Amino acid sequence: MSMTKEYKDYILEQLCDLKLLSKPMMGGYLFYYENTYFGGIYENDNFLIKKSKNNQSFGLKEEIPYKGAKPMFLIEDLEDISFIEQVIQTTVNDLKK
Repeated sequence: MSMTKEYKDYILEQLCDLKLLSKPMMGGYLFYYENTYFGGIYENDNFLIKKSKNNQSFGLKEEIPYKGAKPMFLIEDLEDISFIEQVIQTTVNDLKK
């Protein structure tokens, strides 16, 4: 899938139990959970999540979202909903500290 509204909508649909919010930003989308920005879809057409202290234990692959940015973690399997939910909740809990 490419970085389109349909891809964003697919992610939101897969994770509907979390009631995520999205905001368009420079051709991509930023994602929020419990009013905390945790990741998004960037120019590389992938769903990436910010790195945090405790989400490093999930063994996710690092990727640069755009030139000059800090590495983030790539979510490759959008079908493993419970795993993604756990990663997002862990990330947001870390970011709120």
